[in-house]
Amino acid sequence: MQEFWFYITLGLDHVLDFSAYDHILFLSALAIPFTFKQWKKVLILATVFTITHCLSLMLSVYEIVVMDVSLIEFLIPVTIAITAIFNIVYQNMLQNEKTIALHSVATAFFGLIHGFGFSNYFKMLVAGEEEKIMPLVGFATGIEGSQVIIVLSVLILTYIMLSVFKIKQAIFIWAASGIVLLITIPMLYQTFPW
Repeated sequence: MQEFWFYITLGLDHVLDFSAYDHILFLSALAIPFTFKQWKKVLILATVFTITHCLSLMLSVYEIVVMDVSLIEFLIPVTIAITAIFNIVYQNMLQNEKTIALHSVATAFFGLIHGFGFSNYFKMLVAGEEEKIMPLVGFATGIEGSQVIIVLSVLILTYIMLSVFKIKQAIFIWAASGIVLLITIPMLYQTFPW
């Protein structure tokens, strides 16, 4: 049981590590357009992301699918930039044209990419070990816990900005997504694989 908690802690630390903030940025960008009133949409997106990144993490750990590490390291900031841009464009759509479907498809695809990113770190942790199921479940549980913390933090920040400071939601989404995009641009340059 102690080893299981060790891997949970590693999963939490891996995502919440501010020196490797790419996953924090992606989850923040994903949650920015939503409020607590839209918790069902947030839950759907979080579930889609969880399922797909756990799937690709498992496929990679068992070497069913092998991805080029440098390509994945570049695609992660691409997913962040696309999500931030989508948030801005999404605000300009008419209210009756907005659905969660496009968000869900994009989140599923991006979840696969992030799962391959998580697997690079995880494979280093379990190199040479035969038993991978328990460490994998513990690590994935830690990742999920960290995602809940990040999404809740963004929803609380959104609540404060909209309710306390009376900022219009469209302006908050545009500004917060713009900040995420600006932070991501250097990451795109640094990880460009060619």
